Amino acid sequence: MSPRVVALVPARNEADRIGATISALRALPEVDEVVVVDDGSNDGTASVALASGAAVLRTGRRMGKGGAIEGGLRRLPGADVWLFADADLGETAASLSAVLEPVIDGLADLAIVVFPEGEGGDGFGTVKRAAARAIRVLSGFRALEPLSGQRALTAATLEAVRPLARGFGVETAMTVDAVRAGVRVVEVPAAVSHRATGRGVGGFAHRGRQALEIALAIIPRALGLR
Repeated sequence: MSPRVVALVPARNEADRIGATISALRALPEVDEVVVVDDGSNDGTASVALASGAAVLRTGRRMGKGGAIEGGLRRLPGADVWLFADADLGETAASLSAVLEPVIDGLADLAIVVFPEGEGGDGFGTVKRAAARAIRVLSGFRALEPLSGQRALTAATLEAVRPLARGFGVETAMTVDAVRAGVRVVEVPAAVSHRATGRGVGGFAHRGRQALEIALAIIPRALGLR
């Protein structure tokens, strides 16, 4: 029997792109259900997601990326395989079969998307390099895409890495915890893309928050508290 696969999409103010993302995810033959966790959006994200065929959970107030995912998981029944996807992938979410296949086929326990060249960066690459360095130091794993939110993992792997780190530290911490737990982690190229944060004031503010939340997730792991 085929495993039950649920795609979980944390979203905040993504009304303009989430419809296309959901349509692409629902078209994946491996995916049984798409669930959006609306993280305190103040636009039409939830209504667009519902109209596009996703189940929608709302946090009520902003929880941050990791908090939204963790909160959604607590409210959902189990799945055999989970697919985490960013809300702004649009139609390129159709390429996420690339990470589902090795997990469904039993070749990996956690599969992470490697973006095409020029995609998935943070502008100057400083946050990405720092996250990759932290993963290498704490687990020995050399991550090409330490910040990629596009991941497929088994139910057992998910339990091994919970509770998830809050905010934008969720991916870096998840990789560290998964490698330390002895699960098989692979990175897989996929033709996905998302909205660039750019190098303006908003982009720098986003990367500053991202760096802080990664540090807050990494520190307890470096100190042996997680």
